[in-house]
Amino acid sequence: MRRSESMSQELNGWRVLKFGGTSVANPAGWDVICGQVEAASQAGQNVLVVLSALSGVTNALTALCDAADPGGREALLGDIGDRHRALCDALDVAPGDAFNALMSELRGPLTARLPLDSDAARAELLGYGERLSTTLAIDIMAARGQQPLLQDARQLLRASGEHDSPLSASCDASADPAMADRLAAQGAVHVTQGFLVGGPGGATWLLGRGGSDTSAATLAARLSADPLEIWTDVPGIFTADPRLVPDARLLLDLSYGEAQELASMGAKVLHPPSVRICKEAGVPLHIRDTTRPAVRGTAVGPRSPATEAGLKGIVHRGNITLVMMENPAMWRQVGFLAAAFGVFRDHGLSIDLISTSESSVTVSLDPGRHGAGSREVLAQLTESLSKLCTVQVVTGCVSVSLVGNQIRTILGRLSEALDVLHDRKVYMVTQSANDLNLTLVVEAESADRLVQHLHQTLVAQEADTAPGFGDSWRELTGPVDTIDAPWWQRRAEELLALSRERGPLYVYDVATVEAAAGRLTALNHVDRVLYAMKANNHPEILRALHAAGVGFDCVSVAEIEHIHAVIPGIDPAEVLFTPNFSGQSEYEKGFELGARVTVDNAWPLRQWTETFAGRDVFLRVDLAFGHGHHSKVVTSGARSKFGIEMAQLESLAALAREHDIRVVGLHAHTGSGVHTADVWSEQLKRLLALRELFPAVKVIDLGGGLGVPERPGQPVFDLAAMDAAIGTVEGRGDVQVWIEPGRYLVAESGVLVAPVTQVKEKGSHRYLGLATGMNSLIRPALYDAHHEIINLDRLGDPASCRYTVVGPICESGDILGEARHLPESTEGDIMLIANAGAYGRTMSSRYNLREPAAEVVI
Repeated sequence: MRRSESMSQELNGWRVLKFGGTSVANPAGWDVICGQVEAASQAGQNVLVVLSALSGVTNALTALCDAADPGGREALLGDIGDRHRALCDALDVAPGDAFNALMSELRGPLTARLPLDSDAARAELLGYGERLSTTLAIDIMAARGQQPLLQDARQLLRASGEHDSPLSASCDASADPAMADRLAAQGAVHVTQGFLVGGPGGATWLLGRGGSDTSAATLAARLSADPLEIWTDVPGIFTADPRLVPDARLLLDLSYGEAQELASMGAKVLHPPSVRICKEAGVPLHIRDTTRPAVRGTAVGPRSPATEAGLKGIVHRGNITLVMMENPAMWRQVGFLAAAFGVFRDHGLSIDLISTSESSVTVSLDPGRHGAGSREVLAQLTESLSKLCTVQVVTGCVSVSLVGNQIRTILGRLSEALDVLHDRKVYMVTQSANDLNLTLVVEAESADRLVQHLHQTLVAQEADTAPGFGDSWRELTGPVDTIDAPWWQRRAEELLALSRERGPLYVYDVATVEAAAGRLTALNHVDRVLYAMKANNHPEILRALHAAGVGFDCVSVAEIEHIHAVIPGIDPAEVLFTPNFSGQSEYEKGFELGARVTVDNAWPLRQWTETFAGRDVFLRVDLAFGHGHHSKVVTSGARSKFGIEMAQLESLAALAREHDIRVVGLHAHTGSGVHTADVWSEQLKRLLALRELFPAVKVIDLGGGLGVPERPGQPVFDLAAMDAAIGTVEGRGDVQVWIEPGRYLVAESGVLVAPVTQVKEKGSHRYLGLATGMNSLIRPALYDAHHEIINLDRLGDPASCRYTVVGPICESGDILGEARHLPESTEGDIMLIANAGAYGRTMSSRYNLREPAAEVVI
């Protein structure tokens, strides 16, 4: 539909919307596509919709290029037609004449020549995917009352690079006001193909696999669009691959540089050249999710205060090839690198990462370039390089990159984080010149664990305190088994009255404790539940748990004596004593009090053998892998003080036999705040395997660490999945399985309420001061733990301000919550800190001679 020039000038520039193959192939995706087109039109913008081929079609076309068998060709052509017809049927749309003609053309002379032996012919055939999807899009959108115009991408974009080829083209991304005006004069809504550009004589050339993003970015740059929206099947860019790290967080804001690094180093949401094009043209870039259009996604733009936080994410790439070149004579030799790199150029190989020393150079090959993993090409490269140096090629590696602004600032935190690699091969460590990434190249079998560990120890902490991080993948996409509204919402008035009368106060709800205990004692494959009473030793909570059939795990003699005082006549066998670096007398006292005693170090057994001879004991074993939301709650691995090293178990088994020390239980606890259900089944498998050394074992204690939701809408821990995973472990026999959670049982039962004392502004920072701080709740300072903070006086009011919530303690670390969005707050307002029932009062102090919050049970 053509418009007058006056009509086109009334519109407010251009919005470019790119939709990927899964979005286009999904019938529900067309509600979003048409809805976004309508929204842009209502906002007064011209719209260019850039579409990929339907999901699966490009793969079918790729296979078709090499199909020699007529039966195979027909099957592939049938599959392509079926995919489009299925979409039409689901949308109740009849494909038009143009689409049918294009399908007939696909079955014409080109496919009659299969298999194809030239890149030009392959490019032409591969281009049919986008031509079919865009032709069909006109029919679908017209059926919904829209009037889009189909634009041939081969006319809008022309291959212009010096080294372009039919399968790997590039094109000019300079602003083209004339094209913008010409299209705007034709109509408000346009549809075109991604991936395709015009080659010589108008031939179909391609931008390379993943090039639809680049098409969209180039068109957005030429139209000076604001913004370019790339719609895909994920909510945006995350801090790690959610398939490996379900708790990876959505990155809300990224600078162009950060997005470029993440995309280049492995994040598959974006095609890397698209970010560079947008940056050079100043086009804002948004990544959105067709299946979750309400999620704001990731916004990419110029660097701003919102994008200044240090570490943003961890990305990894597989199938990395390393080329190691060594020649002692290269030291101070002029031109060696130029000669060596010339060899790579001559073989058409692009170098990615570089690490050098006086006599050696190691490089990685860009895995996105043709030939980077070809044995034939690598053999030819090795032969050519051997004239200059000794060459070693290592294939199948994985690069793991930490990405963020000023990445050098995290170097001091890496030592502990990289402990996971203490016995693994690291081939290369490089830091980018732009200070945006630090990359390690490791053996493939180490990569997944490294990504998970680095995210846990570095990124998760950053995401809890810095702006620019959204919900986790688990929160956004997982089946959310939500709990009822927290008990404190129902009793808000009572809590307000208590805090106004008594000031800072811990308040506990026993019914919440009883409900948590009921969920655990109902598990089918767990024989015994113990409570780690160090989490909260309030007498009424202990009595409620005992009444619910829960035993107790104590870590000091004082805790054993406390439980006996609170519950007179308790069966001593209900108490497990698990001291750590305690003196000999504590073990002796534990036996005297009738507790089951756990030993977590070889030293007591070897040095104080007489204390344990003739007795039953549990051994706490370090399984050499840890989990948790912070490095200080990871309780396994070489850098953790807990547990007996696996290598020492064989000699301890011999010692036990010699002195009649009966090892009747094995225990492991890998960390706290764990949300992955199969952690416990993996522990069970490893501990069962140790029965060969300790045949008298009748109990395996899997520890605790069950994750607790920390934010509204976060899914609860999947107890059923954990129970089922434990049940699948074979070889259990008559061995009992115990667990010993602490925080899971009591965290949600407790809140800390305290009045606001002062509000302070310093530049762009606003501080909200409370009458208590780290003297009452040290977890945020000690573990970077997240606790929801709520203004109890202003429930339901809009969160219009961002505060750093602090206490009155004379320490810079006295911070209860950073970057918290809250209603405008003032002196006297009562603030509530949620999930404070565990490790709150029990870890409090009288630092600065300030009394910690008192405790009340309601």
